Amino acid sequence: MEAKNENLTESFSKAYDDFSDAIFRYCHYKTSNRELALDLTADTFTKTWEYIADGKKIDNLRALLYRVANNLIIDYHRKKKESSLDSLTEQGFDISTENTKEKYEDNFDNKKAMEAIQELDENYRDIIIMRYVDDLSIKEIAKILNEKENNISVKIHRALDKLKKILGEE
Repeated sequence: MEAKNENLTESFSKAYDDFSDAIFRYCHYKTSNRELALDLTADTFTKTWEYIADGKKIDNLRALLYRVANNLIIDYHRKKKESSLDSLTEQGFDISTENTKEKYEDNFDNKKAMEAIQELDENYRDIIIMRYVDDLSIKEIAKILNEKENNISVKIHRALDKLKKILGEE
């Protein structure tokens, strides 16, 4: 039993090394708050470890991590809607209007692309970010969003068509 726990710990440590930066970027993109993104990333790995420690079977650890992160972000946004701006400030949250896109942009083309992505509906935007920024496979995205792979492929195609229209590249 001890060898199994050691192997589990090693594989989880490797997953942390491999995916923690990507999970952080995803959380930061979705919240626009660096400290909150760090907390959400830590919570993602904690909850995932608890899930694994309970002996539950995992087919795709990367997809599970994104699903957990996504659920934590949804929970955060729900709580945020329930809280007033004053209460969040009192709790120490940094409510800033910081433009996080600037941190990801190196040139005009990237800026133009990020602006175009922001014009997409949230569902399309999330899928495009997962596919082309986080480099997730269609299968992984489908698992994270609990949809069929075919639906994800169609949404990616539609999102790219919308992006082309926004960018005037028809």
